[in-house]
Amino acid sequence: MSTPAWADTIRRLYLSNAANQFVIHGNVQDRLLIGESEEHGAVMGNLIEFLTKQQLQRFDLVLSYELGAGLRIESGEAFFKQLRFSDELPKDPMQAIGYLDKFLRFCVNLRRLAPGLPGASVPAGRNHHLAVIIKSAELIFPIAKQVRDYQLNSMASVVRAWSHESFFLEQNLAVLLLTEHLNDLNHLLSQNQRAAQIEIPMPGPGELNGAFRYFEKVYPAALANFTGKPDFPATRLAGATISSIESLLKQREYEKSALLEDDLSNLKKSLVEKDSQDLIEFLEPTRTLDDVHGSEAVKTWMRQDIALWRQGDLRAMPMGYLLCGPVGTGKTYLVECLAGEAGVPVVKMKNFRDRWVGSTEGNLEKIFGLLHALGRCIVFIDEADQALGSRDSGSGDSGISGRVYSMMAKEMSNAENRGRILWILASSRPDLIEVDLKRPGRVDVKIPLFPALDATEGYLLIRALAKKFQLALPKECPEAILPLIPEMITPGAAEAIAVKVYRQVRTSNVDPIEGLRDCLDEYQNPIPAEVMDFQIGLAAREASDLSFVPEPYRAAR
Repeated sequence: MSTPAWADTIRRLYLSNAANQFVIHGNVQDRLLIGESEEHGAVMGNLIEFLTKQQLQRFDLVLSYELGAGLRIESGEAFFKQLRFSDELPKDPMQAIGYLDKFLRFCVNLRRLAPGLPGASVPAGRNHHLAVIIKSAELIFPIAKQVRDYQLNSMASVVRAWSHESFFLEQNLAVLLLTEHLNDLNHLLSQNQRAAQIEIPMPGPGELNGAFRYFEKVYPAALANFTGKPDFPATRLAGATISSIESLLKQREYEKSALLEDDLSNLKKSLVEKDSQDLIEFLEPTRTLDDVHGSEAVKTWMRQDIALWRQGDLRAMPMGYLLCGPVGTGKTYLVECLAGEAGVPVVKMKNFRDRWVGSTEGNLEKIFGLLHALGRCIVFIDEADQALGSRDSGSGDSGISGRVYSMMAKEMSNAENRGRILWILASSRPDLIEVDLKRPGRVDVKIPLFPALDATEGYLLIRALAKKFQLALPKECPEAILPLIPEMITPGAAEAIAVKVYRQVRTSNVDPIEGLRDCLDEYQNPIPAEVMDFQIGLAAREASDLSFVPEPYRAAR
């Protein structure tokens, strides 16, 4: 059984004495392959079992602490009893941390004793291997809400000392702090330069391949269609946790209902959304760029990028797009069409902001971990001017906006994401998005979207959207209708008109043209003209290529 890369990193840093304290974050609640068995060829377990049975199997003593459960001996109970230190393991956090500090100092002093000293119950002079695992460390050492939160900071300070005081560095000591979100942990530990930060990523195809080899023996009915073919479901379900997949397989095994190939896409969507705790959602790409009315220069550019993506030629592949234009110009619609053309999932980031200190950053950490595991995908951020934060956040949000900006800027410029994650930002106020977030290397292509140029184009837009409601409007706009077509009509407004026409046809039993005339007779544009003009000007100025801007709108620049 191969060892995960993150576990190899811990082993290498510990054996080289580069670090003895490890902040393990990310997918810490998932299941792992922890060994081999004669029955199934592999054994599945949680992270604690993996650390105890694999990573720390040669240690003399492994202690763990969890809020509520208190201190426990994970392995080495006989050795612990020989020490005769204290049999009462406390549960209270303050007492438990104090107990561990005294115990570790006792073990160091024991090592310094001369071998064979009378009364020693274990061999003195020996450097025993000791490990301390602190589960859900963010609950025991949360972020201090005030600088003077002495109790929290004092406990964190004690644990931090185990990583840099020479008294502890003399001992073969490993301290492992487990937390889902690094940003939920007290800064004295999360920003400790003497501790190594180890991220456990969401399982990719490689990890899932091994898991499905195990699952096909344990859940044969559920995986009857994939026996001997673990690669297929492993690739299709990349991004979902092993725990959520196993839970699904248990249900299918109980029902004797085999998974089908056609099930996998919907299963991945539901499993990943469940694992994300409603922080992201998948948009269904049921359209292609053929469904986009007009914008020929934009569609040509996007199709060229998709061709490069498919060929694996990523040197000219953009890291991201910015879609900007007045409200209702079809930014979300264009994203769905692009995704359908590219054949990749679209992930929409939902409201990840939270009122609790550190929760927003923790939510972003989780989202990034899921995105890295998904493989090729498009990440859509609507209302980007509000969602992405700003460099200089005011005191009103406790600095959350600035931290969101910093995390997003770092992730969007990560060169390893090129060709794997395509960021698409959408905003009707691109001027409010930080300049650094719109620079090349984060957003390489800025695409403006505009309302219809004239009444003829406005009619064609209404006609195209009316087809969704099975309304047959003539190809050429009737002369009596043309003067009624509103100026600068957007796809959103055109769809609203099509809905009204459909309603008129169904309730008044009129033909579509008569219904359209009735709906336009006293129509009022939902967007004030001055707002429309302002947002058109912003979009025209943002365009990264002048060919994206129709001639009549170039003066708005």
